[in-house]
Amino acid sequence: MADVEYDLVVVGGGVLGTFHAYHALKKGLRVVLLEKDGQPLGATVRNFGQVVPSGMNTKWQEYGRKSLKIYKKIQAKCDIGLRQEGSIYLASNEEEIQLLEELKAINKANEYTSILFTKTECLKRYPGLNENYVKAGLFFPEEITVEPRTMIISVHKYLKKKGLPIFYNTQVIECNTIGNIISINIADGRVFTSAKVIICNGSDFRTLYPQMFAASDLEISKLQMMQTKPQGNYRITGSVLTGLSIRRYEAFAECASYFKIKSKEALKSPEKKWGVHILFKQAMDGSVILGDSHEYADAENMDNLGFHLNMEIDNLILEKAKEIFQLPTYEIDQRWFGMYSQCKNSDIFERTIDENIHIVTGIGGKGMTGSAGFAKHNINQLFNI
Repeated sequence: MADVEYDLVVVGGGVLGTFHAYHALKKGLRVVLLEKDGQPLGATVRNFGQVVPSGMNTKWQEYGRKSLKIYKKIQAKCDIGLRQEGSIYLASNEEEIQLLEELKAINKANEYTSILFTKTECLKRYPGLNENYVKAGLFFPEEITVEPRTMIISVHKYLKKKGLPIFYNTQVIECNTIGNIISINIADGRVFTSAKVIICNGSDFRTLYPQMFAASDLEISKLQMMQTKPQGNYRITGSVLTGLSIRRYEAFAECASYFKIKSKEALKSPEKKWGVHILFKQAMDGSVILGDSHEYADAENMDNLGFHLNMEIDNLILEKAKEIFQLPTYEIDQRWFGMYSQCKNSDIFERTIDENIHIVTGIGGKGMTGSAGFAKHNINQLFNI
C-alpha cells in the first residue's frame, strides 16, 4: 500500500462523475472512473437532454454556460449528438410575458443572449403551435440539446481515447483510509488505491454510507416522461418550454414579479399535485419527448415512490401538451420515469470523510446542464489548482 495507483478515483459514471473525471484528466491527474452497471442507467440517461442555463439561477447559470462551452468543445472533436438549436420559453398570458421581459433584462445584465419573440414570430418558427395558447416567447440561441441515452456513452468513448480508464460493472463496497491512501474495495475482490475519492452517485453513496445517506437532507424526485412515434417530416427545433415551466424554473424566481404571480396560483390544481410542467424536445429519429412531472420522497423513504407509471399523470401531460402543440401524432411509443436526488436546504450535497473521500451528489435537475461547469470548479478546489 506504499504506492498509490491513482490521484483520483471517481465513483459513478453519470454526467456528474464523468465530468469530474474529464477535468481531472485535463489537469494531468492519474484518474480512473468506476461505474457499477454495464453502462450508466440513472438520471443521466432518463431525461430530456436539454442543456438550458436559461432556467437556472445566477450562480448555476454561470456553471451552465461553462458547460455549454465544454459540450461544444467536445463535439468539435467527437460527435456526441449535440445540436445547437436554442431553447424557447412560451408565455400563455400577460403574467408570463411579464416574467419573460424581466428575465430578458436579467440576462442582458449577465451578458447572456436572449431574444423576445412576438406571438407571430413564435407561430412562424414553431409549426403546429396553438395560436390560442402562445402570447410571446423568449429565445436563447446558445443553448443545445443532446441525446441522453447515447451522449454519455459517446463522451466515455472519447475519454477512453484520451487515456481515461473506465471500469463498468464495478461495484464499490468499501472505502478505507490507510494513512494518506484510500483503499477502494470492489465486490469482485479487486482493490484500487488512490489519494482521493469522489463519489458522484446517490446509489453508491447509499451503499457505502447508509447512515449518512438516511440522515441527509436529500430527497428523491420521480419524473415521468414519454416519447411519441416519429413525426414524419414535421420538425420542432431545440427545446420548447412552456408557461408552466416559466412558473417553475428557478431562474424566474429572480424576477421582481415572480412571487406575486405565484401567490395567485391555485394550490390544489392537478398540475400542482403532480408537479407537472410541459416540455417538448424532438429526438434524432423524429419522435417527440414529452413531460414531465415531479413526485418527492425523503431519501430514506425513496422506495415509497414505487416502480410504476401513474397513468393519471401521463394523461394530464398529454392533455396539456395537446393544448399547446398540434403534433401530427400523439401516439406514444415509450413511457418511462427517472429519479434524481436533490437537497432540501442547499443546491448540491457535499460532504468530506477522512479529508480525502468526497461525496458530491444531489445536483437535482441541474445535472445535464450544470455538471460539466461545476465539476471543473470542484476539481480545481479539491486539488488546489
